[in-house]
Amino acid sequence: MNYRYVGKSGLRVSPLCMGTMTFGTQCDKKEAFKILDKAYDAGINFFDTAELYPVPPSGELAGRTEEIVGEWLKTKPRDSIILATKVAGAANGWFVPPIRHGLTAIDRFHITRALEGSLKRLKTDYIDLYQIHWPDQTVPIEESLSVLDELVKAGKIRVIGTSNDSAYGLTKANETARFKGLTRFESIQNNFSLLNPRFLDELSTVCEKESISLLPYSPLAGGVLTGKYNGGFFPPTARFAKYVNHQNPRLQAQAGRFVNTKTLEATARYQTIATEYGLNLTTMATAWSMQHPFVASSIIGATHAGQLDETLAALHVSLNPELLRALHEVQQAILYPMG
Repeated sequence: MNYRYVGKSGLRVSPLCMGTMTFGTQCDKKEAFKILDKAYDAGINFFDTAELYPVPPSGELAGRTEEIVGEWLKTKPRDSIILATKVAGAANGWFVPPIRHGLTAIDRFHITRALEGSLKRLKTDYIDLYQIHWPDQTVPIEESLSVLDELVKAGKIRVIGTSNDSAYGLTKANETARFKGLTRFESIQNNFSLLNPRFLDELSTVCEKESISLLPYSPLAGGVLTGKYNGGFFPPTARFAKYVNHQNPRLQAQAGRFVNTKTLEATARYQTIATEYGLNLTTMATAWSMQHPFVASSIIGATHAGQLDETLAALHVSLNPELLRALHEVQQAILYPMG
């Protein structure tokens, strides 16, 4: 396995990371263990979870995913695993998390409480990569970084990162860390795929210039890049079939953002290109997310172990320049025609 460093840290991770957000809803503990074992046996050493999981988020189930991962973690040597989890973002952000009565914030109290809970559920005494799930627009970044820095010095966290952040937010945080002598963010976990390549603007520049790693989530655009939505209907067991009529309007909007005329047209074009080059569409889309120099590890997901075959195959695929140009032309023609 060709391990990659996360930012300027000593964390060395596999080019694919096993995401776990379906554990506890779309798949039970038994199937989750099969997924985790299959990824581990394939050489994956990087596993990502969050205190808020599983999804869709609910107060009743929040934390269940970490419990499942913690039980599985006991079956493996702890130092063979790079374990990542997240503290839920602020309630004044784009989403009100259904934990701690919806009053979460990225402050000293909530970061400390969240980490204590995650360590207990994960049955470990340290987290390799601890991430802010989304930024806090109210609490000064100095406070967030100060407590995270203390937790790093205490040995409870090795490395810190952010998620769903902007170029301004990432730069502001790391310049503050530099000025104050605090631990900086070594990674950013944002949505990035053939259907959402927006990271390739200012954020990719920040990452490349400052040696910060992107950990792309949803490299298959929530499953759209498997082609399963191109049959003219929502498969009943698919994620966006659950979201499209969900009582949470944010989830309804997410379904429309991922599954629409443009994304389906682009997916059909990508399928044609994959066929021309003798590739599986899922494998090609996963490989595309991995091949950028600022990417340390792309986060994949599954609801059953069989789904991993096509994503794990991306570990052995290299996309040539001609194919990459063809994919870029689709993005320019359909997704961002003014780009």
